[in-house]
Order: sequence, then C-alpha cells, then structure tokens
Amino acid sequence: MKSVKEISVFFPAYNEVKNIESTVLSAQKVLKKLAQRWEIIVVDDGSTDGTGKLVANLIKKNKHIRLVTHSQNRGYGSAIKTGLKASKYQLICYTDSDGQFDFTEIGKFIKAIKSGADMAIGFRVRRTDTLYRRFMAKILQLTGLILFHLKVKDVDCGFKLFKKEVVSKIGPLKTESAITETELVTRAKRSGFTIKEIGIKHHSRPGGEQTGGKISVVLKAALEGIKLWFTLSLIEGWSRKNETN
Repeated sequence: MKSVKEISVFFPAYNEVKNIESTVLSAQKVLKKLAQRWEIIVVDDGSTDGTGKLVANLIKKNKHIRLVTHSQNRGYGSAIKTGLKASKYQLICYTDSDGQFDFTEIGKFIKAIKSGADMAIGFRVRRTDTLYRRFMAKILQLTGLILFHLKVKDVDCGFKLFKKEVVSKIGPLKTESAITETELVTRAKRSGFTIKEIGIKHHSRPGGEQTGGKISVVLKAALEGIKLWFTLSLIEGWSRKNETN
C-alpha cells in the first residue's frame, strides 16, 4: 500500500544540464513506490545550457513530469515561488536539482508529517560545501535569527516538505532571493504551524557550477531580509494595535 495519497515535488533549476536528469529519475523511482498520485515539476530559472530542453525530452517519456520556465534568470527564491504556485497536490516537497541530496530520505519527512508536523525542514548533518559557501550560509542564518528570531539549524537547506494548507494560509511570499526560504519558514512559524527539523546527508555536487554562494546573491538576500523585516514588523504592529482596541 502506498504511504502517501498525493504529493507534488518541484526542483528549482538553473544551468543544471549535468545533474537534472539523474535528479528527476531518482525522485521518480521513489515516488512510484511512495504515492498514489504524484507529479515532478522542474522550474527552469532561465537556464542557458539546455536544461529545459533535456527536461522536455524526459516529459515525452513520463506524463508525471512538468516543466515551468522563466524567460530569464530571476533567482532561487523566485523559482521556489513559481514551484509553490504550480504544485497541485496536498503535500508539497521541494529540493535542489544539483544532486546534493538523496531523495530516498524523503521517508523521514513523510514520517514527521504523519506524526503531526505541518512542515518538515532538512538540516545538513555534515555539510560538504566549501568554507566560503558555509560562511555565506551562516550570514543568512544570522539574518534569520537577528531579524526574525528564527531558531532553526539550517534554514537554507533545500529539502523541505509541507502541507499545501501552509502555503494557502501564509499567502504569497514577498521575496525572490536566497532569503525566500527564511521567509517561508518564518511565516509558517508565525502562522502557528508545527515545524520539525530532519537531519539529512549532504553530498558533493556531481557536476556544474554552484551559484548560491556568490556575494551578489547573498547581498540581495540580506537587503530583501531587511525589507521583509520592515514589512512583517508593520503588519505585526498593526495587528497588536487592533487587538488592544
């Protein structure tokens, strides 16, 4: 008997022609055994290396695979927002398309949801990134802690599973950068959803170039984080004021 009724899985992808096929096929193999109804969505964020064309060929062989394409590169957060909007089933999972996570570990996330969590978020037990990449990730983590009091081990870990009702209740995300994951988890927490952290393995990237650690990407995330803090603070201030009147 399949353990999940239905699930949408999406992969944000930018110039991942060397990795996307194996990532999608690995997920497909797991989902066939896991779910009664499932879909895989690749969000091609303006790739220029043929990622979209490769996925289009995979679609010809499997009706469960879909492709959503950005005409130009808009950033990881924007790809997440597109994936959330495109997902149609009651469970939504997203993970990176670069092969650094083992999709078979989704079983841990499913178990957490079945045990009462609304959202299960991964944290890398032993991160294989370079020292520079880990340093940049710490900046994002500190941004979340200082601005939003978000105490999680690894907020930018690109492996998350949650109920669709989380997305419906928190409404449209405002950011479109690396801080978008922080916004997603922060909004879920502040909306009263139960969050469970899951330790997972992290593997070296099989091929291609990692772009998430670029200083321009981190700076954009930090600036969006500050703007988001102002937005949430104003909303919360307005709510508290109205609650006391």
